[in-house]
Amino acid sequence: MFAQVNNESINQEPRFSIRGSVIESDTRNPISNVNIEVNGGAYTTTNYAGDFRIEVKKGDELIIRHKDFETVYYTILSNERITVEVEPNKKEIEYKQKKFSRSNPNQFKSLIDSAETHLKKDAKRSIQFIELALARSHSVKENAEAYEVLGDIYMFWKQYDLAVSNYRVSDQNMKTNVVKLKLATAYKQNNNYQESIATYKEINKRTLSNWQLVQLHEGIGDVYLLTQNYQLSIDNYQKGLVVAQKHLITPKITDLNSKIAQAYNAKGEAQKAEGYFNKSMKLASTQNKKRAIEEKIKVADFQSDHSNYSSEIALRKQALEDINDFENDSVLDNESALTSQKQNYKIGNAFALQKDYQNAIPYLEKSIAEADSKEDLTVQKDATRRLSEIYRDAGQFDKALIAYQSYVDLVDKLYSKKEQEISQAARFSKDIVNKQNRILSLESDRALTESQFQLTTEEAKRQKLIIYSLIGGVLLLLVTALLMFKYIKQQRLANNLLALKSLRSQMNPHFIFNALNSVNSFIASNDERTANKYLTDFSLLMRAVLENSEEDFIPLEKEIELLELYTKLEHFRFQDKFDYHINIDENINVQDFVIPPMLLQPYIENAVWHGLRYKKSKGHLEIGITQTESDEIKITITDDGIGRQKSKALKTKHQQKQKSKGMGNIKKRVSILNEMYKDRVDVFVDDFKEEEDTGTRVVVTLKKD
Repeated sequence: MFAQVNNESINQEPRFSIRGSVIESDTRNPISNVNIEVNGGAYTTTNYAGDFRIEVKKGDELIIRHKDFETVYYTILSNERITVEVEPNKKEIEYKQKKFSRSNPNQFKSLIDSAETHLKKDAKRSIQFIELALARSHSVKENAEAYEVLGDIYMFWKQYDLAVSNYRVSDQNMKTNVVKLKLATAYKQNNNYQESIATYKEINKRTLSNWQLVQLHEGIGDVYLLTQNYQLSIDNYQKGLVVAQKHLITPKITDLNSKIAQAYNAKGEAQKAEGYFNKSMKLASTQNKKRAIEEKIKVADFQSDHSNYSSEIALRKQALEDINDFENDSVLDNESALTSQKQNYKIGNAFALQKDYQNAIPYLEKSIAEADSKEDLTVQKDATRRLSEIYRDAGQFDKALIAYQSYVDLVDKLYSKKEQEISQAARFSKDIVNKQNRILSLESDRALTESQFQLTTEEAKRQKLIIYSLIGGVLLLLVTALLMFKYIKQQRLANNLLALKSLRSQMNPHFIFNALNSVNSFIASNDERTANKYLTDFSLLMRAVLENSEEDFIPLEKEIELLELYTKLEHFRFQDKFDYHINIDENINVQDFVIPPMLLQPYIENAVWHGLRYKKSKGHLEIGITQTESDEIKITITDDGIGRQKSKALKTKHQQKQKSKGMGNIKKRVSILNEMYKDRVDVFVDDFKEEEDTGTRVVVTLKKD
């Protein structure tokens, strides 16, 4: 009941009116007709003087949009006047005017340096410098360098799939050990463990420096540790340690001792793990203070895992003293494990596990106060919850209730913060993908320009050849006709490939947009834990979609896995609307057949969103895969929803004017693929039954090569 009252008080946050203006930063001229809206609330525009006024409440996100500048997002903190100064987009103008300018060879290096300078501060700006650098690149080596830095940007901002793509492009342009090691690391971070190991093993160890050889063994050990192959992990860490000790690579000696300890601990050999942790802690104490603190905390976590709370408390107290000294010279991010609020919380928790509540309470209270001052809601929430439990176990129920009420407040605040972070992360990912698409477009434009230049040169040579070869007569005419025929055939193939690539690039954004709408709607109506689980499944689905997006055909087995995951997510959201079954004939060898990626998903999406969702009773979705002939299978998707006619009648006038991009793209892709691969795919759509809810049946026929 308290939580309900608290939620109502949050929802009834007082509203107030704020004023603002939008002007050009250089001329100070006002900008009219700018879209001003509150996320999920009021909307207005700027007047001729560039001014606006809008109703908001504290914590609202103000969104300022206009076609001539990038969208601005601002969180309302108080009743303040807001002035938005818009800078002229000079870089974009320069980019268009000098798109393929290569007159100054030093410009490329300068742009790469600028990209590296902004790498950790502003991802979008850093990527923009890479765009400009690629426009001025005039060698394979420079291309490789630009894509390597682009991969570094994506690695830092945890966009590991994009990092993999760009490291691969860099490696294709020029083979270097540095990029190979980075690519293997990116594969590991993107959970492509087998690809990571294969990339590490492709590297010729004889060409590596001593530091790189240690990196290689350490990287392989990391992958084996993540895949729970602990002995191979230890073996590779030991190989790296031998090289590091031989060549006195001190930082790596410390790191590898620590990682060997972690691997032995995961393997269940705590005694060996403790021995290596003691070594790593001694070695770390001879290095910088931060590294020493990190190792003490790792060993304290190890002691905690094995219920050695007295040792854990002693180590954390030592680390806490060092952290207090360290914080005087450096600013620690709340995500860091080295913050004093986290260590105070863990010390208090260790005392609590020993039933020593008298010592636990002061540390938890200190953790709460520090977390509050540093706006670390996660630690503040956990420490408050633990304090409430201690008061309860100690029989101090009044204090336990007060602490629990504070915990409930913090949960609400943290939930709101997480919602904003998810929204910001989605925008950031969208911006990053748009930047990557622009780079791909730039490369395509440049390749097209160079291709046109080459075609023009070849055409001139061909004309000269014809003039000088008229005496050759009929024989040369036949040769020319044959060359033209081959050229037209190749051009047609190139056009088909380009069309397929264009349709795939439209398919993925369309799918992601619809899926994100589902995610957003679910988060808005469920608790944090369920939302996190839903987002985890959604991220697996996104990774599978992106991995398959560049292929014309993928194994049927992969498409079935993607299909099961997508249907599971839709059913998770509309459990009360339909049940589903996926039936696969046991006699079918799914490895023998291939299918265009994302071919089936739009039909399932239509069945759920336009058929089953509007059904009054609970519906059914059936997906069946049967083999009709030795070289042919049929995939049947049936639903007993309201049917196509009723679904069409439910659409608004605006919706009726909009054509389904997903279904349209599928038809075009099937048509092009059948033209290229001789009628391998056939799709038939019809009503499922002759009742009030007619439903829909989709039959997809696949043939082998």
